[in-house]
Amino acid sequence: MLRVHDGGQTARPDTLTVEEPLEIRVAGKPLTITMRTPGDDFDLATGFLVGEGVVRAAADIRSIRYCAGATADGGNTYNVLDVVLADGVAPPDASVERNFYTTSSCGLCGKASLDAVRTTVTWPVDTDPFATDPATLATMPDELRAAQRVFDRTGGLHAAGLFDAEGKLLCLREDVGRHNAVDKVVGWAARDGGLPLAGKALMVSGRASFELVQKAVMAGIPLLAAVSAPSSLAVDLAGEMGLTLVGFLRGTSMNVYTRPDRLGLQPS
Repeated sequence: MLRVHDGGQTARPDTLTVEEPLEIRVAGKPLTITMRTPGDDFDLATGFLVGEGVVRAAADIRSIRYCAGATADGGNTYNVLDVVLADGVAPPDASVERNFYTTSSCGLCGKASLDAVRTTVTWPVDTDPFATDPATLATMPDELRAAQRVFDRTGGLHAAGLFDAEGKLLCLREDVGRHNAVDKVVGWAARDGGLPLAGKALMVSGRASFELVQKAVMAGIPLLAAVSAPSSLAVDLAGEMGLTLVGFLRGTSMNVYTRPDRLGLQPS
């Protein structure tokens, strides 16, 4: 690429974030296509199915494999996954199916309505006794940033990190899409037998959308923090479900939108 600066120009190589489509199939039937950064694809598929209420544990999945024959010559692009559910696990409802691409900036494309994403919660978070304090929460953005190895080379990735109440980073995943990064974290936990994620906090590098709140609730996570703004629907859903939602977490400042009691705070 050509870098233009101070009236001059320099030709130099640049490292870019990889973005490729991943088609997720269930029992051979296409379910969704999402634009993602390759890596941890099995976690991504598992986390997506957890967020949609299709699976709840690793035992609900019999197998996940990349599909050969994805190209005209029968090759394997490693961009198509087929998930086979365990016996007795119901296939995804028709409302889950995406009618077109899920882009890296929108995880809800193709949903018929908001009602379609208000899936049944397996592990209610409103009674989770999780407790931490603002000072501990304030350390999480730096911990997240320090662990973003790919971001250092590209500057073009979102991150999601799972923390315990003491601020210890348990898992970090990066992706071009915020919702994909969260799915990878949740999928990692599911495949490791770690659901529900009671007593844990989820930190995301971007804004907090309705879908990210939904994914946190579906995984049993009682606190979601973001470095940027939440949407109005995200706040509504967090309040309805009893999740602590924190936005604009930067340095020692933050906005606590719901359930401030988990941070030792009282509503004013």
